[in-house]
Parts: sequence; C-alpha cells; structure tokens
Amino acid sequence: MDQPTEASLRALLAIPVAALGTLHAGAPFVSMVPVALAQDGTGFLIHVSRLAQHTRDMTSDPRVSLMLMAPLTDQDPLALPRLSLQGQAEVIAPESGAHAPAAQAYLARFPQAEVTLGLGDFSFFLIRVETGRLVSGFGRALSLEANQIQAALARVSRPDALDIS
Repeated sequence: MDQPTEASLRALLAIPVAALGTLHAGAPFVSMVPVALAQDGTGFLIHVSRLAQHTRDMTSDPRVSLMLMAPLTDQDPLALPRLSLQGQAEVIAPESGAHAPAAQAYLARFPQAEVTLGLGDFSFFLIRVETGRLVSGFGRALSLEANQIQAALARVSRPDALDIS
C-alpha cells in the first residue's frame, strides 16, 4: 500500500462515529455508533445498550459491518473517502480482563460516556475486522485483508507500533 493510501486509511480509522450494519431477522439494519479503537489494535470498541436493536442483532448474529466516512466538504459525494469493514462482534464480559482496557480506551475518546458505564444495560463489544474496502476517492478503491487493517489499527491506536503490513 502506498503512503497516500495508507494515510487515507489511517485518517478514516480515526473517525469517531460509524454506521453499524447488523442482521435483523436476516435483513440488513443500519444504525449509528460511536467507535473507539481497541488499545491493542485488534478492532473497534462500541458501548451499546441492550435496549438497542443493533445490540440484540449482534447477540443473535455476530456478523457486522462498519462504515467510516470522511466529512463531506465541497467535493463530489462519489469522491468522499470511506471505509467499509466486515467482521464479527464479540461481547466483552464485565468480569473479563479485556473490560478495563476497553473502558479506558472508550473513555479516552468519549469522556462524556462515563455516565453510561455505570448503567447495567450497557455492554462493550469488540468488532474484529475480517475484510474491508477502502475508497480513497473517485475511481480509487482497494480491497483490504484483516492483517492490513489490523496493522493500520495498531499504528493509529499506538503510533509507535511496528509496521507488519
């Protein structure tokens, strides 16, 4: 991956809000979720209520999709940089060793979410990315494998991480 494409990918991975696609009774369902990067670069963290449809969907079928898009400015919307990701959602149990680091990473990005951490119906999910499609601009698209995305996630979440792509 060339340096401008890598920079575009890293910029998109740093966007704090994503469209989350789940399967609801076998049909697509899309919602909006704040996202934080797992500290170890393994994926995206979301903190969601059991009352939300997407949470029930992920519990029933962990296959998900995330879409991150650059903000729309003056450009043609078809040239808007965007990243579509497919993966699996895994609940992070409160008693697991992964819960505290997830909370720390999420609160570092969204300090206002501290109030929801104490609510019993909210849970963390880790979205482990399996594949992706990066569109850097009109006519500039690239399919990505899990290892490429995870390497970029590690570099965004820990800028001193080694390049393993």
